[in-house]
Parts: sequence; C-alpha cells; structure tokens
Amino acid sequence: MPVLAIVHTTTATVEPLRALAAELLPAWHVTNFVDDSILPQLAANGGDLAAVAPRVLQYMQFAEQTGADVVLEACSSIGELAGPARAALGIPVVRIDEAMAAAAVARGKTIGVAATLPTTLEPTKRLLLEQAALAGRAITLRQALASDAYRLLMAGDRAGHDRALAAVLLELAPQVECVVLAQASMARVLPQLPADQRDKFLASPRLAIESVRQLQASKR
Repeated sequence: MPVLAIVHTTTATVEPLRALAAELLPAWHVTNFVDDSILPQLAANGGDLAAVAPRVLQYMQFAEQTGADVVLEACSSIGELAGPARAALGIPVVRIDEAMAAAAVARGKTIGVAATLPTTLEPTKRLLLEQAALAGRAITLRQALASDAYRLLMAGDRAGHDRALAAVLLELAPQVECVVLAQASMARVLPQLPADQRDKFLASPRLAIESVRQLQASKR
C-alpha cells in the first residue's frame, strides 16, 4: 500500500485532505505531521522561512524514513520550502498550491489572490508569477485579505469564518478573471458561494491530491 505523508501547519487541513485522499487515493495510507507553532512564528517574524525551514525538512525526512512514497506540503505560507525539500529527499514532494497556480495562469491574465493570513499572500503571488513565467504569460495580480476569517476559524466558529471569507471573495471576484484561495483551509467556503460563481474560484486541496494521483499513474 503506497503511503502519502502530509505536513500541516494547522489542524484545519487534516480532515479535509484526509477525506480527499480517501476519495481520490483509496488504496493509499495517509500519515499526518502537524506543527501548529509554525504559523504564529511566521506571523511574529515577518514570514522569515529560514526560522522554520530546518524542522519542516526534518518532518519530511522522517516521513521518508518511515516509508512515505510521497510528501504533500499542505501550507502555502511555507510552500517555498518544497523546492529545497525536493533536492534533499529521494521521494516526490508536492507543494499544495502549485497545481492551483498553474491552473489559474492558464485560465486568465488578471488573477485575484485571496488569503486569511498575511504570511500567505506574498508566497502565493510569487508562485503565480513563477508559473506565469514558465507559461510565457503576463499576468496582473489583485489581492484581498480576510484576516477576521482566520481568527474565527481558529476560535472554532466555522460558520463565521465562511461568512467573513465569502464577503471578501465576492467583492474581489468582479475585478478579476479568476480567484485563487491561497490557503487549503479556505476551500471549505466554496459551497457557501453562489452556484453560478463558484467556477471562478480555485482551491488547492483537490488539485494537489490529483497531482499525487498523477505521480503514481506516471510510475506505472
């Protein structure tokens, strides 16, 4: 049985990603590594990834040592650590938002970037620009921050999170061709959006798990 190891920085992504893996990778076993000290540390140090990089790499190396076939890095705030990890590990490392960014660049030239954590905005914008350069496309980015939504989610008010985030997303959407939800935890809001507008929003979890499935298929 292949093993997918997922490295989280919040408990909010554990169950959604586990459910997606059960749906899309039913033959896989999932293990989770959760360190919820990382995001507060990044918020306090201005997003300095060097302060958290060693232990993130250690989680991934331990995952490999314990038999993981693929590591999924589940947090966009630390997404830029996926590159160095790929060089250090002997197994694939999937960055949670990479497939989403590629899909957004393919879809439009004016892209909205929505986040509930400020530490996620800049890494996501850099990733979108990198994907645009790879595709030979020029893009314009517009950002929106729903900071109240994350505070509500961490306080256990999921409905409040969804309402606060939906309001920010629906304000941003008319200004752009598509909107990326910069954090995996934001995907839960999609069913709360008007049905005729949901296609305008891209979330990372399903696309990331599909990337893992494609990796496995390519080995056959």
